[in-house]
Amino acid sequence: MLKLPEMLQGKKASQEEALKFFDELEPVDLDFMKGRWKGYEINTGHPMDGLLALTGWYGKLFKNPDEVHPLLFYTKNKSSLFSVNPGMMPLQLSMKLPKSKVLGPIIRILRPIFQTKKARARMRMVEYRGKLTGAMVYDQKAIIDVFAKIDDHTMLGVMDLKGDQRSFIFVLERDFTEYKLNF
Repeated sequence: MLKLPEMLQGKKASQEEALKFFDELEPVDLDFMKGRWKGYEINTGHPMDGLLALTGWYGKLFKNPDEVHPLLFYTKNKSSLFSVNPGMMPLQLSMKLPKSKVLGPIIRILRPIFQTKKARARMRMVEYRGKLTGAMVYDQKAIIDVFAKIDDHTMLGVMDLKGDQRSFIFVLERDFTEYKLNF
C-alpha cells in the first residue's frame, strides 16, 4: 500500500489512494490557507495530469476570503509571477490539448489576453467527503478546490469539477520566496 510520503516524493498515486490520503488528513481553516502557495501535480491518471507543469503554473495566492488568485504563472525568467483569469481558460478544451513543452511559451505569449489584476476566486468552508474544510471557489468556473492539511506548510488539494467524477489532485507548499507580483 502506498504511503503519503511516497506519493509526495514520487508525485504519483491512483485516484483511490490520493483520495484516501485526503480523507485521513486534517481539515484546514481559512486562516491557515492565507498566503502564497507553490503547487505541483500528483499524477493519478486524470486527463489534466502534467498540463499545469507544462504551462509554467506556479500556484495560488490566498489574500483573504474574498480575494484569491487561483492561477499564478511564472514569467519566462521565473523572477516574477502573473495572475491568469480562469474564465479565459477553456477548461474542457485544455483537458484534450496535447501535452507539449510549447504550452508554457503559448501562455506567456497570450499573457496580455489571459492576465488579470483582479482576484478570481474566494475562500469558503465547505463539506467535502464528510469533512468541513477550507476550499477555493472559482468565480467563473464550476470548480471548487478543496484542501486538507499535510503539515504546517503543505496542503493536499482536490479539484472538484462539476460534472466530472474524476478528481485532479495537487499539492500546495507555502512559499516565502521573494517574487515580483505583476498584478
